[in-house]
Amino acid sequence: MKQYKAYLFDLDGTIYHGQQPIPAAVAFIQRLASLKIPYLFVTNNSTRSPEQVAQRLQAMNVPALATDIVTSSQATVHYLQTHNIGKQVYAIGQSGLTDELAAAGYEQTLAQPDAVVIGLDPAVTYQELAHATQAIAAGAVFISTNPDKAVPLEGGLMPGNGALTAFVATATAQEPIFIGKPYPTLMALALDRLQLSKEEVVMVGDNYLTDILVGINYGIDTLLTLTGYTQREDLAAVAAQPTYIVESLADWAGVDETVN
Repeated sequence: MKQYKAYLFDLDGTIYHGQQPIPAAVAFIQRLASLKIPYLFVTNNSTRSPEQVAQRLQAMNVPALATDIVTSSQATVHYLQTHNIGKQVYAIGQSGLTDELAAAGYEQTLAQPDAVVIGLDPAVTYQELAHATQAIAAGAVFISTNPDKAVPLEGGLMPGNGALTAFVATATAQEPIFIGKPYPTLMALALDRLQLSKEEVVMVGDNYLTDILVGINYGIDTLLTLTGYTQREDLAAVAAQPTYIVESLADWAGVDETVN
């Protein structure tokens, strides 16, 4: 079995379920940390800062620092910077997105923004979506932090950022530039941070449609853990299969402790 120099992890369904950690995943991350094998957590969630995500993981006994977290908000800023999009933006989202944009020098404006950025905000108003629609119609670049149509919460499925984005996409008759999984920008940022090649890392996740497809699309090996969204029977309908499948991370034998 191939030995990888670093691991990329999804969060919900892979490391925890809501507020409940997955014991096998926590033990596996602790093992990687003890062996000094690098890892990053890559998340489509734009609502929390890397510091907040790290604190949540630490509370579950998962070794994690803010520098171990790659969010769709960070990847959005990376996209804006690398594509030389102007510094005036109209952003819908919570502090995880708006603070990231502000820290990078992007200014929130209603008057002719260079880009509209949509991230999840449960308190979004019709008027905010209307402002976004008008700005895009006037020529602003249309960016969405992630395409997740629904998010699993304790009370069941709730509308996700993809649902908010679809509202504006319908109104403008324009498709956005999606940043999060299964699109490549998040992966490119993670590999840049690790300073490793695609062949040296593996993407670990529970959702075929996001975690596994982003690896397949970007040329990274994938490890599907059956602890969350996608189950083994779901794979019968897809042509491109994960590189590896395990019931849980307790079953993954791809770490050679003698290497380190």
